[in-house]
Amino acid sequence: MGFLLSLQGAISQGILWGIMALGIYLTFRILDIADMTVDGSFATGGAVCAISILAGINPILSIVFATIAGFITGAITGILHTKFKMPAILAGILTQLALYSINLRIMGKSNIPLLQSRTVFKDLAQFIPLPTVWIQIIVGFLFSVIVIAVLYWFLGTEFGSCLRATGNNENMVRANGVNTDNTKLIGLMLGNALVAMSGALVTQQQGVADVKMGVGAIVIGLASIVIGEVIFGKKAGFKLRLASIVIGSILYRIIVAVVLQMGLNTDDLKLLTALIVAIALTVPVIIDKRKQVSMYKKLTGKDLNDHA
Repeated sequence: MGFLLSLQGAISQGILWGIMALGIYLTFRILDIADMTVDGSFATGGAVCAISILAGINPILSIVFATIAGFITGAITGILHTKFKMPAILAGILTQLALYSINLRIMGKSNIPLLQSRTVFKDLAQFIPLPTVWIQIIVGFLFSVIVIAVLYWFLGTEFGSCLRATGNNENMVRANGVNTDNTKLIGLMLGNALVAMSGALVTQQQGVADVKMGVGAIVIGLASIVIGEVIFGKKAGFKLRLASIVIGSILYRIIVAVVLQMGLNTDDLKLLTALIVAIALTVPVIIDKRKQVSMYKKLTGKDLNDHA
């Protein structure tokens, strides 16, 4: 029973963190930018959401405010990178560093409990006679479906196509008269907006906003992305690829829950995450090499390493 409860909790967390992974996918895979801002913008989303709820604002509207705050954090990184020609990774690190102090200013202290405050999940629990964890799963599923649908539509528009092309071949896009600085800026803003939205949802789920809640978020997001890609492959349809990121996030949380049930020390979670990412990135390379060796044998009848 304890394992089943932890499994349900892992699914609910995985769905909500999956929205954050979608934001990272937007910058890391589509724009080909390693945006380090997300560790800070995730906490910013949680901080803005918590302060809004304590101010008596509706929990849904609090998520909207958190998302807007994410837009702003992404804009700061984007401006540093595009207008001041700062390397993207350095711009993200500087913004992330500044956000730690900004988040403390927003909250006024290192953490804000919301156990006695309204949340989306508590409001729905008054109308839906289900356990809290299932309400969290339902809310996470609805938000994920909406985000995936909007992303799929947006990236299919003319501007969305330019954004995708910028990540593939920036010089070609610029040669066609597209301002790639604008596409990068919008992409970074959208990515961090999704990260902040996820931070707001996780804050309401956990009942607390903490200034350090975003530490390691980018690694968790990358783990979700690569797990999804390993399972569904990079050649899957774009709609399935977006869905695979959320599924990868759920699987990552399930893996963590299973390992914790087996007795892993919580202090080793960061090491486990690093290992999961390393393994997920290594497996496709090994599979590709084996396919190349197999193909070479079929064509030549010789082993690839046989130079005799």
